[in-house]
Amino acid sequence: MAETVWSTDTGEAVYRSRDPVRNLRLRVHLQRITSSNFLHYQPAAELWKDLIDLATFRPQPTASGHRPEEDEEEEIVIGWQEKLFSQFEVDLYQNEAACQSPLDYQYRQEILKLENSGGKKNRRIFTYTDSDRYTNLEEHCQRMTTAASEVPSFLVERMANVRRRRQDRRGMEGGILKSRLVTWEPSEEFIRNNHVINTPLQTMHIMADLGPYKKLGYKKYEQVLCTLKVDSNGVITVKPDFTGLKGPYRIETEGEKQELWKYTIDNVSPLAQPEEEERERRVFKDLYGRHKEYLSSLVGTDFEMTVPGALRLFVNGEVVSAQGYEYDNLYVHFLVELPTTHWSSPAFQQLSGVTQTCTTKSLGVDKVAHFSYPFTFEAFFLHEDESSDALPEWPVLYCEVLSLDFWQRYRVEGYGAVVLPATPGSHTLTVSTWRPVELGMVAELRRFFIGGSLELEDLSYVRIPGSFKGERLSRFGLRTETTGTVTFRLHCLQQSRAFMESSSLRKRMRSVLDHLEGFSQQSSIHNVLEAFRRARRRMQEARESLPQDLVSPSGTLVS
Repeated sequence: MAETVWSTDTGEAVYRSRDPVRNLRLRVHLQRITSSNFLHYQPAAELWKDLIDLATFRPQPTASGHRPEEDEEEEIVIGWQEKLFSQFEVDLYQNEAACQSPLDYQYRQEILKLENSGGKKNRRIFTYTDSDRYTNLEEHCQRMTTAASEVPSFLVERMANVRRRRQDRRGMEGGILKSRLVTWEPSEEFIRNNHVINTPLQTMHIMADLGPYKKLGYKKYEQVLCTLKVDSNGVITVKPDFTGLKGPYRIETEGEKQELWKYTIDNVSPLAQPEEEERERRVFKDLYGRHKEYLSSLVGTDFEMTVPGALRLFVNGEVVSAQGYEYDNLYVHFLVELPTTHWSSPAFQQLSGVTQTCTTKSLGVDKVAHFSYPFTFEAFFLHEDESSDALPEWPVLYCEVLSLDFWQRYRVEGYGAVVLPATPGSHTLTVSTWRPVELGMVAELRRFFIGGSLELEDLSYVRIPGSFKGERLSRFGLRTETTGTVTFRLHCLQQSRAFMESSSLRKRMRSVLDHLEGFSQQSSIHNVLEAFRRARRRMQEARESLPQDLVSPSGTLVS
Protein backbone atom coordinates (compact mmCIF):
# COMPACT_ATOMS: atom_id res chain seq x y z
CA MET A 1 0.00 0.00 0.00
CA ALA A 2 1.48 3.35 -1.03
CA GLU A 3 2.35 5.79 1.72
CA THR A 4 0.06 8.81 1.93
CA VAL A 5 1.71 12.14 1.09
CA TRP A 6 0.25 14.75 3.45
CA SER A 7 -0.12 18.41 2.63
CA THR A 8 1.51 20.46 5.41
CA ASP A 9 0.90 23.89 3.88
CA THR A 10 -2.17 25.12 5.76
CA GLY A 11 -1.72 28.79 4.89
CA GLU A 12 -4.38 30.86 3.21
CA ALA A 13 -4.71 31.49 -0.52
CA VAL A 14 -6.22 34.57 -2.15
CA TYR A 15 -8.24 34.50 -5.37
CA ARG A 16 -10.13 37.14 -7.31
CA SER A 17 -13.27 36.43 -9.29
CA ARG A 18 -15.65 38.58 -11.31
CA ASP A 19 -18.43 35.99 -11.10
CA PRO A 20 -21.01 36.21 -8.32
CA VAL A 21 -19.81 34.39 -5.23
CA ARG A 22 -23.14 32.58 -5.00
CA ASN A 23 -21.92 30.31 -7.81
CA LEU A 24 -19.09 28.98 -5.63
CA ARG A 25 -19.26 25.22 -4.89
CA LEU A 26 -16.83 23.21 -2.75
CA ARG A 27 -16.54 19.45 -2.43
CA VAL A 28 -15.29 18.32 0.96
CA HIS A 29 -14.23 14.71 1.51
CA LEU A 30 -13.58 13.55 5.10
CA GLN A 31 -12.28 10.10 6.06
CA ARG A 32 -10.97 8.52 9.23
CA ILE A 33 -7.70 6.68 8.58
CA THR A 34 -7.15 4.66 11.74
CA SER A 35 -6.84 4.86 15.48
CA SER A 36 -3.57 6.64 16.09
CA ASN A 37 -3.76 5.40 19.66
CA PHE A 38 -3.01 1.89 18.39
CA LEU A 39 -0.21 3.09 16.11
CA HIS A 40 1.43 5.33 18.71
CA TYR A 41 1.38 3.16 21.78
CA GLN A 42 1.86 -0.40 20.59
CA PRO A 43 5.44 -1.50 21.43
CA ALA A 44 7.65 -2.15 18.44
CA ALA A 45 8.63 -5.59 19.78
CA GLU A 46 5.04 -6.77 19.66
CA LEU A 47 4.37 -5.70 16.06
CA TRP A 48 5.53 -9.08 14.72
CA LYS A 49 4.38 -11.17 17.70
CA ASP A 50 0.99 -12.83 17.77
CA LEU A 51 -0.16 -11.17 14.57
CA ILE A 52 -3.88 -10.56 14.50
CA ASP A 53 -5.93 -10.91 11.39
CA LEU A 54 -6.90 -7.49 10.07
CA ALA A 55 -10.40 -8.80 9.51
CA THR A 56 -10.97 -8.65 13.26
CA PHE A 57 -10.78 -4.85 13.01
CA ARG A 58 -13.55 -4.78 10.46
CA PRO A 59 -16.57 -2.87 11.84
CA GLN A 60 -19.41 -5.11 12.87
CA PRO A 61 -23.06 -4.42 12.06
CA THR A 62 -25.04 -2.66 14.75
CA ALA A 63 -28.49 -3.49 16.00
CA SER A 64 -30.05 -0.91 13.74
CA GLY A 65 -28.46 -2.46 10.69
CA HIS A 66 -26.09 0.48 9.94
CA ARG A 67 -22.39 -0.18 9.74
CA PRO A 68 -19.98 2.17 11.55
CA GLU A 69 -17.79 2.42 8.43
CA GLU A 70 -20.45 4.56 6.80
CA ASP A 71 -19.91 7.08 9.56
CA GLU A 72 -16.14 7.23 9.04
CA GLU A 73 -16.19 8.63 5.50
CA GLU A 74 -18.29 11.46 4.13
CA GLU A 75 -18.30 13.59 1.00
CA ILE A 76 -20.56 16.55 0.44
CA VAL A 77 -20.83 19.54 -1.92
CA ILE A 78 -21.36 22.88 -0.17
CA GLY A 79 -22.45 26.21 -1.67
CA TRP A 80 -21.56 29.68 -0.51
CA GLN A 81 -23.29 30.57 2.78
CA GLU A 82 -25.15 27.25 2.68
CA LYS A 83 -26.20 26.30 6.19
CA LEU A 84 -25.60 22.67 7.24
CA PHE A 85 -26.62 22.00 10.81
CA SER A 86 -24.42 20.08 13.22
CA GLN A 87 -25.81 17.50 15.61
CA PHE A 88 -25.25 19.94 18.45
CA GLU A 89 -27.42 22.58 16.73
CA VAL A 90 -30.11 20.02 15.94
CA ASP A 91 -30.32 19.04 19.60
CA LEU A 92 -30.14 22.65 20.74
CA TYR A 93 -32.77 24.24 18.53
CA GLN A 94 -35.30 21.46 19.02
CA ASN A 95 -35.75 22.98 22.46
CA GLU A 96 -37.74 26.18 21.98
CA ALA A 97 -36.48 27.59 25.27
CA ALA A 98 -32.94 27.76 23.81
CA CYS A 99 -34.04 30.14 21.04
CA GLN A 100 -33.25 33.76 21.85
CA SER A 101 -32.97 35.63 18.56
CA PRO A 102 -35.04 35.66 15.35
CA LEU A 103 -32.23 33.70 13.69
CA ASP A 104 -32.55 30.98 16.35
CA TYR A 105 -36.27 30.64 15.66
CA GLN A 106 -35.57 30.50 11.93
CA TYR A 107 -33.07 27.70 12.49
CA ARG A 108 -35.61 25.87 14.65
CA GLN A 109 -38.19 25.95 11.87
CA GLU A 110 -35.68 24.65 9.33
CA ILE A 111 -34.58 21.83 11.64
CA LEU A 112 -38.19 20.77 12.25
CA LYS A 113 -38.77 20.66 8.49
CA LEU A 114 -35.65 18.53 8.05
CA GLU A 115 -36.81 16.10 10.73
CA ASN A 116 -40.21 15.77 9.05
CA SER A 117 -38.56 15.15 5.65
CA GLY A 118 -36.25 12.37 6.83
CA GLY A 119 -33.43 14.16 8.62
CA LYS A 120 -30.41 16.15 7.51
CA LYS A 121 -28.20 14.90 4.68
CA ASN A 122 -24.91 15.54 6.47
CA ARG A 123 -23.47 13.65 9.44
CA ARG A 124 -20.08 14.99 10.47
CA ILE A 125 -19.52 17.90 8.06
CA PHE A 126 -21.46 21.09 8.82
CA THR A 127 -21.07 24.85 8.34
CA TYR A 128 -21.15 28.12 10.22
CA THR A 129 -22.34 31.01 8.05
CA ASP A 130 -21.69 34.73 8.37
CA SER A 131 -24.75 35.21 10.58
CA ASP A 132 -23.80 32.58 13.18
CA ARG A 133 -22.35 33.50 16.54
CA TYR A 134 -19.37 31.19 15.99
CA THR A 135 -18.03 33.48 13.25
CA ASN A 136 -17.73 36.41 15.65
CA LEU A 137 -16.30 34.33 18.46
CA GLU A 138 -13.77 32.66 16.21
CA GLU A 139 -12.55 36.03 14.91
CA HIS A 140 -12.21 37.29 18.47
CA CYS A 141 -10.26 34.25 19.68
CA GLN A 142 -8.04 33.56 16.70
CA ARG A 143 -4.28 33.60 17.18
CA MET A 144 -1.69 35.31 15.06
CA THR A 145 1.10 32.79 15.80
CA THR A 146 1.42 29.17 16.92
CA ALA A 147 3.03 30.07 20.23
CA ALA A 148 1.16 28.81 23.27
CA SER A 149 2.08 31.89 25.32
CA GLU A 150 1.05 34.41 22.68
CA VAL A 151 0.13 37.86 23.99
CA PRO A 152 -2.10 39.71 21.48
CA SER A 153 -0.91 43.14 20.46
CA PHE A 154 -3.05 46.26 20.54
CA LEU A 155 -3.75 46.07 16.81
CA VAL A 156 -4.81 42.41 17.09
CA GLU A 157 -7.24 43.30 19.86
CA ARG A 158 -8.66 46.20 17.88
CA MET A 159 -9.07 44.07 14.76
CA ALA A 160 -10.81 41.42 16.82
CA ASN A 161 -13.33 43.98 18.06
CA VAL A 162 -14.17 45.25 14.59
CA ARG A 163 -17.70 44.25 13.69
CA ARG A 164 -17.68 43.33 10.04
CA ARG A 165 -20.19 45.25 7.98
CA ARG A 166 -22.65 43.21 5.99
CA GLN A 167 -22.46 43.56 2.25
CA ASP A 168 -26.19 43.58 1.89
CA ARG A 169 -26.71 46.18 4.59
CA ARG A 170 -27.81 49.60 3.38
CA GLY A 171 -27.69 52.82 5.33
CA MET A 172 -30.77 54.93 5.91
CA GLU A 173 -31.19 57.64 3.34
CA GLY A 174 -31.12 61.13 4.70
CA GLY A 175 -29.47 59.99 7.90
CA ILE A 176 -27.85 62.49 10.23
CA LEU A 177 -24.11 62.32 10.63
CA LYS A 178 -23.20 61.00 14.05
CA SER A 179 -19.69 62.48 14.04
CA ARG A 180 -17.62 65.16 12.41
CA LEU A 181 -16.07 64.41 9.04
CA VAL A 182 -12.77 66.07 9.94
CA THR A 183 -11.05 65.97 13.32
CA TRP A 184 -8.73 68.95 13.40
CA GLU A 185 -6.78 67.94 16.52
CA PRO A 186 -6.83 64.13 16.79
CA SER A 187 -5.44 62.69 19.97
CA GLU A 188 -3.07 59.72 20.10
CA GLU A 189 -5.86 57.49 21.40
CA PHE A 190 -8.16 58.62 18.57
CA ILE A 191 -5.49 57.79 15.99
CA ARG A 192 -4.89 54.35 17.51
CA ASN A 193 -8.59 53.53 17.71
CA ASN A 194 -9.27 54.53 14.10
CA HIS A 195 -6.18 52.96 12.56
CA VAL A 196 -8.10 49.78 11.74
CA ILE A 197 -9.05 48.39 8.36
CA ASN A 198 -12.80 47.85 8.22
CA THR A 199 -13.37 46.24 4.84
CA PRO A 200 -16.81 44.66 4.32
CA LEU A 201 -16.33 40.89 4.65
CA GLN A 202 -18.49 37.82 4.67
CA THR A 203 -17.13 34.73 6.39
CA MET A 204 -18.03 31.06 6.24
CA HIS A 205 -16.53 28.13 8.14
CA ILE A 206 -16.68 24.50 7.03
CA MET A 207 -16.55 22.35 10.17
CA ALA A 208 -16.31 18.70 11.10
CA ASP A 209 -17.54 16.83 14.16
CA LEU A 210 -14.77 14.28 14.87
CA GLY A 211 -16.41 12.72 17.89
CA PRO A 212 -16.60 8.92 18.39
CA TYR A 213 -19.35 6.97 16.73
CA LYS A 214 -22.77 7.63 18.27
CA LYS A 215 -21.27 10.45 20.37
CA LEU A 216 -21.72 13.31 17.98
CA GLY A 217 -22.91 16.72 19.09
CA TYR A 218 -20.17 17.74 21.54
CA LYS A 219 -18.43 21.08 21.12
CA LYS A 220 -15.04 19.71 22.12
CA TYR A 221 -14.93 17.49 19.04
CA GLU A 222 -15.57 20.31 16.53
CA GLN A 223 -12.71 21.09 14.13
CA VAL A 224 -12.37 23.77 11.45
CA LEU A 225 -11.72 22.26 8.04
CA CYS A 226 -11.77 25.42 5.93
CA THR A 227 -12.43 29.16 6.34
CA LEU A 228 -13.74 31.28 3.45
CA LYS A 229 -13.78 35.08 3.38
CA VAL A 230 -15.15 37.21 0.55
CA ASP A 231 -15.06 41.01 0.36
CA SER A 232 -16.99 43.46 -1.76
CA ASN A 233 -14.24 43.56 -4.42
CA GLY A 234 -14.58 39.89 -5.32
CA VAL A 235 -11.47 38.80 -3.39
CA ILE A 236 -11.86 35.27 -2.02
CA THR A 237 -9.59 34.10 0.81
CA VAL A 238 -9.42 30.34 1.41
CA LYS A 239 -7.63 28.82 4.41
CA PRO A 240 -6.28 26.24 3.80
CA ASP A 241 -6.01 26.30 0.03
CA PHE A 242 -7.86 23.95 -2.29
CA THR A 243 -6.25 20.52 -2.36
CA GLY A 244 -5.90 20.22 -6.11
CA LEU A 245 -2.86 18.08 -6.97
CA LYS A 246 -1.50 18.27 -3.45
CA GLY A 247 -1.96 15.60 -0.85
CA PRO A 248 -4.84 15.59 1.65
CA TYR A 249 -4.76 17.52 4.90
CA ARG A 250 -4.59 15.62 8.18
CA ILE A 251 -6.21 16.18 11.55
CA GLU A 252 -5.14 14.36 14.69
CA THR A 253 -7.58 14.57 17.52
CA GLU A 254 -6.52 14.93 21.14
CA GLY A 255 -7.52 12.88 24.15
CA GLU A 256 -7.14 9.27 25.22
CA LYS A 257 -8.36 7.89 21.90
CA GLN A 258 -6.43 9.83 19.34
CA GLU A 259 -7.86 9.52 15.87
CA LEU A 260 -6.24 10.34 12.55
CA TRP A 261 -8.44 11.94 9.87
CA LYS A 262 -7.73 13.15 6.36
CA TYR A 263 -9.78 15.51 4.23
CA THR A 264 -9.66 17.23 0.86
CA ILE A 265 -11.21 20.47 -0.40
CA ASP A 266 -11.87 20.89 -4.12
CA ASN A 267 -13.44 23.69 -6.12
CA VAL A 268 -16.28 22.13 -8.12
CA SER A 269 -18.01 25.33 -9.17
CA PRO A 270 -19.90 24.68 -12.41
CA LEU A 271 -18.38 26.08 -15.57
CA ALA A 272 -20.46 28.48 -17.57
CA GLN A 273 -22.09 26.97 -20.62
CA PRO A 274 -21.33 28.50 -24.04
CA GLU A 275 -24.91 29.76 -24.25
CA GLU A 276 -24.57 31.46 -20.86
CA GLU A 277 -21.22 33.00 -21.80
CA GLU A 278 -22.70 34.34 -25.03
CA ARG A 279 -25.71 35.71 -23.15
CA GLU A 280 -23.43 37.36 -20.59
CA ARG A 281 -21.27 38.81 -23.37
CA ARG A 282 -24.34 40.34 -25.01
CA VAL A 283 -25.50 41.77 -21.71
CA PHE A 284 -22.12 43.42 -21.07
CA LYS A 285 -21.98 44.70 -24.63
CA ASP A 286 -25.40 46.25 -24.28
CA LEU A 287 -24.45 47.71 -20.90
CA TYR A 288 -21.25 49.26 -22.23
CA GLY A 289 -23.14 50.55 -25.27
CA ARG A 290 -25.71 52.28 -23.07
CA HIS A 291 -22.95 53.75 -20.94
CA LYS A 292 -21.18 55.07 -24.03
CA GLU A 293 -24.41 56.66 -25.25
CA TYR A 294 -24.89 58.24 -21.83
CA LEU A 295 -21.40 59.74 -21.90
CA SER A 296 -21.97 60.97 -25.46
CA SER A 297 -25.18 62.66 -24.37
CA LEU A 298 -23.25 64.52 -21.67
CA VAL A 299 -20.58 65.71 -24.09
CA GLY A 300 -22.82 66.43 -27.07
CA THR A 301 -22.40 65.74 -30.74
CA ASP A 302 -21.19 69.18 -31.84
CA PHE A 303 -17.68 70.18 -30.88
CA GLU A 304 -17.64 73.77 -29.69
CA MET A 305 -15.32 75.88 -31.83
CA THR A 306 -14.04 79.39 -31.43
CA VAL A 307 -14.85 82.21 -33.80
CA PRO A 308 -12.40 82.77 -36.67
CA GLY A 309 -9.33 84.71 -35.63
CA ALA A 310 -9.82 84.03 -31.91
CA LEU A 311 -7.73 82.08 -29.43
CA ARG A 312 -9.34 80.32 -26.50
CA LEU A 313 -7.24 79.79 -23.37
CA PHE A 314 -8.12 77.20 -20.70
CA VAL A 315 -6.15 77.16 -17.47
CA ASN A 316 -6.54 74.48 -14.83
CA GLY A 317 -4.39 75.71 -12.00
CA GLU A 318 -3.45 74.83 -8.46
CA VAL A 319 -2.05 76.87 -5.60
CA VAL A 320 0.48 74.30 -4.44
CA SER A 321 2.31 75.79 -1.47
CA ALA A 322 3.82 78.86 0.16
CA GLN A 323 7.06 78.94 2.10
CA GLY A 324 9.52 81.27 3.77
CA TYR A 325 7.02 83.50 5.59
CA GLU A 326 7.32 84.89 9.07
CA TYR A 327 3.97 83.85 10.59
CA ASP A 328 1.77 80.77 10.57
CA ASN A 329 -1.84 80.15 9.39
CA LEU A 330 -1.38 81.39 5.83
CA TYR A 331 -3.89 81.83 3.04
CA VAL A 332 -3.53 83.18 -0.50
CA HIS A 333 -5.74 85.62 -2.38
CA PHE A 334 -5.09 85.41 -6.13
CA LEU A 335 -6.38 87.37 -9.12
CA VAL A 336 -6.06 86.95 -12.89
CA GLU A 337 -5.93 90.26 -14.75
CA LEU A 338 -6.77 90.25 -18.46
CA PRO A 339 -5.27 92.96 -20.68
CA THR A 340 -7.78 95.66 -21.52
CA THR A 341 -7.33 95.20 -25.28
CA HIS A 342 -8.12 92.06 -27.30
CA TRP A 343 -8.93 89.93 -24.23
CA SER A 344 -12.31 88.97 -22.75
CA SER A 345 -13.86 86.29 -20.55
CA PRO A 346 -17.39 84.92 -20.12
CA ALA A 347 -19.68 86.88 -17.85
CA PHE A 348 -20.00 84.02 -15.40
CA GLN A 349 -16.24 83.49 -15.21
CA GLN A 350 -14.65 84.10 -11.81
CA LEU A 351 -11.08 85.38 -12.14
CA SER A 352 -10.18 85.53 -8.45
CA GLY A 353 -10.22 83.25 -5.44
CA VAL A 354 -9.08 82.68 -1.87
CA THR A 355 -7.52 79.48 -0.54
CA GLN A 356 -8.22 77.86 2.78
CA THR A 357 -6.17 78.76 5.84
CA CYS A 358 -3.28 76.35 6.22
CA THR A 359 -0.80 75.81 9.02
CA THR A 360 2.87 75.56 8.15
CA LYS A 361 5.12 72.54 8.48
CA SER A 362 8.87 72.66 8.92
CA LEU A 363 10.68 71.45 5.81
CA GLY A 364 14.38 71.97 6.25
CA VAL A 365 15.05 75.58 7.14
CA ASP A 366 11.75 77.04 5.85
CA LYS A 367 8.20 76.57 7.00
CA VAL A 368 5.91 75.37 4.22
CA ALA A 369 2.11 75.60 3.96
CA HIS A 370 0.64 73.07 1.51
CA PHE A 371 -2.64 74.34 0.02
CA SER A 372 -3.34 72.13 -3.03
CA TYR A 373 -6.13 74.55 -3.90
CA PRO A 374 -7.51 74.08 -7.46
CA PHE A 375 -8.93 76.78 -9.68
CA THR A 376 -9.87 77.10 -13.35
CA PHE A 377 -10.76 79.84 -15.79
CA GLU A 378 -10.98 80.53 -19.52
CA ALA A 379 -10.38 83.62 -21.61
CA PHE A 380 -10.57 84.66 -25.27
CA PHE A 381 -8.05 86.59 -27.33
CA LEU A 382 -9.39 88.26 -30.50
CA HIS A 383 -6.67 89.84 -32.63
CA GLU A 384 -8.01 92.68 -34.76
CA ASP A 385 -4.92 94.80 -35.33
CA GLU A 386 -2.82 93.04 -37.98
CA SER A 387 0.02 95.56 -38.03
CA SER A 388 3.42 94.14 -37.14
CA ASP A 389 4.06 96.90 -34.63
CA ALA A 390 1.24 95.73 -32.38
CA LEU A 391 2.59 94.12 -29.21
CA PRO A 392 0.02 91.69 -27.79
CA GLU A 393 -0.08 91.20 -24.04
CA TRP A 394 -0.76 88.09 -21.98
CA PRO A 395 -2.83 87.68 -18.78
CA VAL A 396 -1.08 88.20 -15.45
CA LEU A 397 -1.61 86.22 -12.24
CA TYR A 398 -1.38 88.28 -9.05
CA CYS A 399 -1.20 86.80 -5.57
CA GLU A 400 -1.40 88.17 -2.07
CA VAL A 401 -0.28 86.08 0.93
CA LEU A 402 -1.85 86.83 4.29
CA SER A 403 -1.69 85.30 7.77
CA LEU A 404 -4.22 85.00 10.58
CA ASP A 405 -3.48 85.30 14.29
CA PHE A 406 -5.31 83.82 17.28
CA TRP A 407 -7.87 86.65 17.27
CA GLN A 408 -8.61 86.22 13.53
CA ARG A 409 -6.76 89.38 12.60
CA TYR A 410 -4.81 89.27 9.36
CA ARG A 411 -1.44 90.56 8.26
CA VAL A 412 -0.06 91.00 4.77
CA GLU A 413 2.89 88.66 4.24
CA GLY A 414 3.69 89.43 0.62
CA TYR A 415 2.63 90.42 -2.89
CA GLY A 416 3.70 88.80 -6.14
CA ALA A 417 2.84 88.55 -9.84
CA VAL A 418 3.71 86.32 -12.78
CA VAL A 419 2.75 86.30 -16.45
CA LEU A 420 0.84 83.18 -17.44
CA PRO A 421 2.74 80.80 -19.74
CA ALA A 422 2.07 81.47 -23.42
CA THR A 423 2.77 77.87 -24.44
CA PRO A 424 0.31 75.04 -23.78
CA GLY A 425 1.25 72.25 -21.41
CA SER A 426 2.05 71.82 -17.73
CA HIS A 427 4.04 74.51 -15.96
CA THR A 428 5.25 74.94 -12.39
CA LEU A 429 5.82 78.59 -11.46
CA THR A 430 7.47 79.95 -8.33
CA VAL A 431 6.47 83.54 -7.53
CA SER A 432 8.73 85.61 -5.29
CA THR A 433 6.86 88.05 -3.06
CA TRP A 434 7.55 91.25 -1.18
CA ARG A 435 5.65 93.45 1.25
CA PRO A 436 5.74 97.17 2.06
CA VAL A 437 7.32 98.03 5.40
CA GLU A 438 7.52 100.99 7.72
CA LEU A 439 10.65 102.08 9.49
CA GLY A 440 10.85 101.86 13.24
CA MET A 441 10.08 99.40 15.98
CA VAL A 442 6.55 100.71 16.56
CA ALA A 443 5.31 99.42 13.21
CA GLU A 444 6.65 95.91 13.88
CA LEU A 445 5.14 95.89 17.40
CA ARG A 446 1.80 96.98 15.98
CA ARG A 447 2.02 94.23 13.34
CA PHE A 448 2.79 91.58 15.97
CA PHE A 449 0.29 92.54 18.71
CA ILE A 450 -2.74 94.06 17.02
CA GLY A 451 -2.29 92.89 13.43
CA GLY A 452 -2.60 94.93 10.33
CA SER A 453 0.15 96.35 8.14
CA LEU A 454 0.67 98.46 5.07
CA GLU A 455 -1.43 97.25 2.15
CA LEU A 456 -1.70 98.04 -1.55
CA GLU A 457 -5.01 99.55 -2.56
CA ASP A 458 -4.62 98.14 -6.07
CA LEU A 459 -3.18 94.62 -6.36
CA SER A 460 -2.02 95.31 -9.92
CA TYR A 461 0.43 97.87 -8.50
CA VAL A 462 2.77 94.90 -7.89
CA ARG A 463 3.86 95.42 -11.51
CA ILE A 464 2.84 98.04 -14.10
CA PRO A 465 -0.96 98.20 -13.91
CA GLY A 466 -2.80 97.57 -17.14
CA SER A 467 -4.83 100.74 -16.66
CA PHE A 468 -1.69 102.93 -16.39
CA LYS A 469 -1.46 105.29 -19.37
CA GLY A 470 1.35 107.60 -18.28
CA GLU A 471 4.96 107.60 -19.32
CA ARG A 472 6.53 107.17 -15.88
CA LEU A 473 5.37 105.18 -12.88
CA SER A 474 7.20 106.47 -9.83
CA ARG A 475 7.64 104.28 -6.76
CA PHE A 476 10.02 106.59 -5.03
CA GLY A 477 9.77 106.36 -1.26
CA LEU A 478 8.15 102.91 -1.19
CA ARG A 479 10.15 100.67 1.16
CA THR A 480 9.72 96.95 0.65
CA GLU A 481 11.03 93.75 2.14
CA THR A 482 11.53 90.44 0.34
CA THR A 483 9.49 87.65 1.96
CA GLY A 484 8.74 84.12 0.76
CA THR A 485 7.60 82.35 -2.39
CA VAL A 486 4.33 80.89 -3.69
CA THR A 487 4.27 77.86 -6.00
CA PHE A 488 1.62 77.50 -8.71
CA ARG A 489 1.03 74.52 -10.99
CA LEU A 490 -0.74 75.45 -14.24
CA HIS A 491 -2.10 73.22 -17.01
CA CYS A 492 -2.72 75.43 -20.04
CA LEU A 493 -4.76 74.50 -23.10
CA GLN A 494 -5.23 76.58 -26.24
CA GLN A 495 -7.91 76.26 -28.91
CA SER A 496 -8.11 78.09 -32.21
CA ARG A 497 -9.25 77.44 -35.75
CA ALA A 498 -5.83 78.56 -36.92
CA PHE A 499 -4.33 75.33 -35.61
CA MET A 500 -6.13 73.30 -38.28
CA GLU A 501 -6.56 75.74 -41.17
CA SER A 502 -4.03 76.14 -43.95
CA SER A 503 -5.24 79.47 -45.36
CA SER A 504 -3.78 82.90 -44.89
CA LEU A 505 -5.69 83.12 -41.63
CA ARG A 506 -3.47 80.41 -40.24
CA LYS A 507 -0.32 82.32 -41.22
CA ARG A 508 -1.75 85.50 -39.78
CA MET A 509 -2.74 83.77 -36.52
CA ARG A 510 0.61 82.01 -36.40
CA SER A 511 2.28 85.41 -36.44
CA VAL A 512 0.12 86.55 -33.58
CA LEU A 513 0.85 83.38 -31.61
CA ASP A 514 4.56 83.90 -32.17
CA HIS A 515 4.19 87.34 -30.66
CA LEU A 516 2.24 85.91 -27.76
CA GLU A 517 4.80 83.19 -27.18
CA GLY A 518 7.56 85.70 -27.21
CA PHE A 519 5.69 87.82 -24.70
CA SER A 520 6.39 85.25 -21.97
CA GLN A 521 10.10 85.83 -22.55
CA GLN A 522 9.88 89.58 -22.94
CA SER A 523 7.66 90.12 -19.90
CA SER A 524 10.74 90.61 -17.76
CA ILE A 525 12.04 93.35 -20.13
CA HIS A 526 8.64 94.90 -20.73
CA ASN A 527 9.78 98.20 -19.26
CA VAL A 528 12.82 98.27 -21.56
CA LEU A 529 10.66 97.78 -24.63
CA GLU A 530 8.25 100.45 -23.50
CA ALA A 531 11.11 102.83 -22.84
CA PHE A 532 12.58 102.11 -26.27
CA ARG A 533 9.22 102.82 -27.88
CA ARG A 534 8.86 106.10 -26.01
CA ALA A 535 12.43 107.09 -26.91
CA ARG A 536 11.76 106.40 -30.58
CA ARG A 537 8.60 108.48 -30.41
CA ARG A 538 10.42 111.40 -28.79
CA MET A 539 13.21 111.13 -31.37
CA GLN A 540 10.63 111.25 -34.14
CA GLU A 541 9.05 114.33 -32.59
CA ALA A 542 12.47 115.94 -32.26
CA ARG A 543 13.18 115.32 -35.95
CA GLU A 544 9.94 116.87 -36.97
CA SER A 545 10.72 119.99 -34.95
CA LEU A 546 14.17 120.50 -36.56
CA PRO A 547 14.63 122.59 -39.74
CA GLN A 548 14.52 120.61 -42.93
CA ASP A 549 18.02 121.64 -44.02
CA LEU A 550 19.52 119.83 -41.02
CA VAL A 551 17.79 116.52 -41.84
CA SER A 552 18.94 114.24 -44.66
CA PRO A 553 16.43 112.33 -46.87
CA SER A 554 17.24 109.14 -44.91
CA GLY A 555 16.17 110.80 -41.68
CA THR A 556 19.63 111.27 -40.11
CA LEU A 557 21.13 114.59 -38.94
CA VAL A 558 23.58 116.42 -41.21
CA SER A 559 26.79 117.43 -39.51
